[in-house]
Amino acid sequence: MQSVQIIGKDLPNIPWQEKPASCRGVIWRHSGNPILHWEPTPKSARIFNSAVVPYRGAFIGAFRADHKDGIPQIHLGRSADGLNWEIEDEEIHWVDEAGKPYQPNYAYDPRLVELDGRYYFTWCTDFGGAALGMGVTDDFHTFVRLENPFIPFNRNGVLFPHKVNGNYLLLSRPSDSGHTPFGDIFLSESPDLVYWGRHRRVMTKGGGWWQNVKIGAGAVPIETSEGWLLLYHGVSGTCNGFVYSFGAALLDLEQPSKVLYRSRDYLLTPEEPYETTGFVPNVVFPCATLQDAATGRIAIYYGCADTFVSVAYTTAEELVGWLKANSRLLPGDDVLYR
Repeated sequence: MQSVQIIGKDLPNIPWQEKPASCRGVIWRHSGNPILHWEPTPKSARIFNSAVVPYRGAFIGAFRADHKDGIPQIHLGRSADGLNWEIEDEEIHWVDEAGKPYQPNYAYDPRLVELDGRYYFTWCTDFGGAALGMGVTDDFHTFVRLENPFIPFNRNGVLFPHKVNGNYLLLSRPSDSGHTPFGDIFLSESPDLVYWGRHRRVMTKGGGWWQNVKIGAGAVPIETSEGWLLLYHGVSGTCNGFVYSFGAALLDLEQPSKVLYRSRDYLLTPEEPYETTGFVPNVVFPCATLQDAATGRIAIYYGCADTFVSVAYTTAEELVGWLKANSRLLPGDDVLYR
């Protein structure tokens, strides 16, 4: 029996490959990466930084597609195995809560989560500047935009998969009008997904050069017996531009703004050609996971070089064990910082 238990559903059909004997880390890449390439649909130049969920025995996803005019929108994709995807060429068309068209000027880096039996999207949208958009669907046919949770400027909005202490929880990364020099992850609470408050800082940038410029929440947190397991990206500034890597943190189950452990070292950094070369070089950007509670297996979906989608693998047991042995907290991480 695994000592670290995933609290959730058994999903025996998620993508999986056994760990290669040559792998020295706790995360290993899918041998067929990338799973989405250049020009994946007629109107799309690139698809990357996308999110998937299990749906009716298969998988469905929200995919960031940069169109050939350069403007990103969210497209729907479907897959039987989580690896081979059929992406709709037409972007999702949103309506407001009265049923009237309510299309974003742009939409990128979506996350997707099942919450209270419905499927909620978060993304970065235009609201007089980069801000968080939110929407919901019950059937993946009608898509309803909800109120934007925050004013600009903000990115990397990630909902928790259920309420904690009676409230919905949302991670975000506030910034200024530039390219996010604030760089810290915050947590906000809501009784109704409309009004948000009780803001707490979760984690601050730093603690290693790979995450010293900014950090941001990645995939929907995974509930485990040890805490909320969060994948997040960290950014380093080099003489040749930004480098995006990713790490992990373990958050307290009852007070998720308290960090129990966080990555001292990165888990994955751009090394493979599809990660180092593309529209924006040197980017690995986690946006989603699929996990099987019975085995502890985790499949991680991540964007590469703002061009491709790839998959990597780990287990809750191995990842949490590594995290506990390779943690470095910064001042304020382990308290209710407000």
